[in-house]
Amino acid sequence: MEKLFEYSNKLIKEADTGFLRYMYNEINWKSRMIGLIGPRGVGKTTLVLQYIKQNLNPTETLYVTAEDFYFVDNRITELVDTFVKYGGKYLFIDEIHKYKDWAKELKLIYDYHKDLRVVFTGSSVLDIKKGVSDLSRRAVMYNMQGLSFREYLQLFHNISAKTYSLEEILEHKVEIADLKRPQPLFADYLKRGYYPFALEEDLEIRLGQIINQTLENDIPMYADMNVATGRKLKQLLAIISKSAPFKPNMSKIAEMLSASRNNIADYCLYIEEAGMISQLRDNTGGIRGLGKVDKIYLDNTNLIYTLAEDTSNKGNIRETFFLNQMRVRHDVFASPVSDFLIDNKTFEVGGKNKGQKQIKEVENGYIVKDDIESGFLNVVPLWQLGLTY
Repeated sequence: MEKLFEYSNKLIKEADTGFLRYMYNEINWKSRMIGLIGPRGVGKTTLVLQYIKQNLNPTETLYVTAEDFYFVDNRITELVDTFVKYGGKYLFIDEIHKYKDWAKELKLIYDYHKDLRVVFTGSSVLDIKKGVSDLSRRAVMYNMQGLSFREYLQLFHNISAKTYSLEEILEHKVEIADLKRPQPLFADYLKRGYYPFALEEDLEIRLGQIINQTLENDIPMYADMNVATGRKLKQLLAIISKSAPFKPNMSKIAEMLSASRNNIADYCLYIEEAGMISQLRDNTGGIRGLGKVDKIYLDNTNLIYTLAEDTSNKGNIRETFFLNQMRVRHDVFASPVSDFLIDNKTFEVGGKNKGQKQIKEVENGYIVKDDIESGFLNVVPLWQLGLTY
């Protein structure tokens, strides 16, 4: 355990607290058990280390990763028993999905150690969601995604901007004193601004590693797939990346993959939950997830430039950005007459020459234009929709 504390204190000390992700202030850190989930590479580890450094006493706090060799021969429950006896009050467990039977042990820890607060993170969203059902009402869950355009401005260019609600953006209330020309920075964000690690070198290599780890390890481990089925996931993502956004034809995709048609919807769900794609559904029933899948997109624009740069088009990139940024605060549905539907408002996304034709019969219709700096009437600049979180 001494080595665990040594490693923990080193990481906490090295944590840079100059920039805090949007999720930092949204988590109720007073909860006894907190789960923070999200795709690989979005900054979950950094966020918890920042919180420890700024708020907790290191002598009462332990950060561990479930990938540590310590857990080959030791149980988390045993670690906690010893930790609590020595006055431990705050335990942070990273990559919890790497630990077998993690949900059962966390349940025991919650029940037996009333004064201990536990925060766990996980990148394998599917596995975490499956385990959370075992935790019942014990764990409060938070889902974190990559950088917004607002966060990118602050982290990459030291330009501060407050968050704006969708209503404020539609009413043209956005003001950023230090942002004179948003378009060049917005174009850079679309290519490399979604993942915090893009500040370092070798973005494409690291992003490729995340994609491979997710498709070859995380999903197959969760779904108990064999190697051949795992390869089909990579083939499916390749098909989607070359075609997105597209209306899914499950029979055609199944034929291309030499797979059962019944499995394709499951494969898509696995890849979506792992943060690689987004499935846009219609609003039948009005509840997220129950509608029929209308289109499939890659999850974010950085993935487009990594996986499909040769076949990508501007329309795809614009729609992907809109869906990715809006889903954090809103339920986004496919519009029956245009591109997207949010809170009974219809949005048509396009370039600066996009006209009003498709929404002229719609009561609450908006044109979202790329390549413009400011909005007017029902026309909104696309980049401003990256300021909502």
